[in-house]
Amino acid sequence: MALALFDLDNTLLAGDSDYLWGTWLVENGVVDGEFYERENERFYQEYKEGRLDILEFLRFSLRPLRDHEPDQLLKWRAAFLTDKIDPIISTSARQLLQKHRDAGDELMIITATNAFVTTPIAERFGVENLIATEPEKIDDRYTGEVAGEPCFQIGKVNRLNRWLEEKGMDLQNSWFYSDSHNDIPLLERVDHPVAVDPDETLLRHAGEKDWPILRLHGEN
Repeated sequence: MALALFDLDNTLLAGDSDYLWGTWLVENGVVDGEFYERENERFYQEYKEGRLDILEFLRFSLRPLRDHEPDQLLKWRAAFLTDKIDPIISTSARQLLQKHRDAGDELMIITATNAFVTTPIAERFGVENLIATEPEKIDDRYTGEVAGEPCFQIGKVNRLNRWLEEKGMDLQNSWFYSDSHNDIPLLERVDHPVAVDPDETLLRHAGEKDWPILRLHGEN
């Protein structure tokens, strides 16, 4: 049984769930609109340019989880999923997942976006295995800190390696689909790397490595 790994944002989704969560919070008056919108945009641009300070970003993005009651957060998340996520789940992404299910592969979504946002999205895709950045919780309240290593760049590789060791699995005949040059460390470790609607840096790298390029969401 082979492992088929999928990045989430701009790969299975035709958009970025982390960025859109911030946008939803602004639009619905949960956070200071002008400041939060500016910072959310700044961090997103830094991510795309490959210069994101992941810990600085997480201190920003996890703060709303710290500042509100869990029950209220769940209500907001449900509305966010309806408003922002359901419209960017494409038939082509579902078909790609089904192709690997039909082949008998073990499916996993592996994403830098935090697990509060991504757990119900993985459920919408019917994918049970999820590795995401984990927000810290103490006594059922989010602290605004990250638990363990963020699932970003080489951290994605490290988190996956620990999961493989726990499961007694390996990356033989494995696949990984991603849009981002931030995922090159993991793309280089699987047998079947696939660039999905890649950013410019990944597009160049995929060309140099002769990796296949898949268009799930149209031309960038």
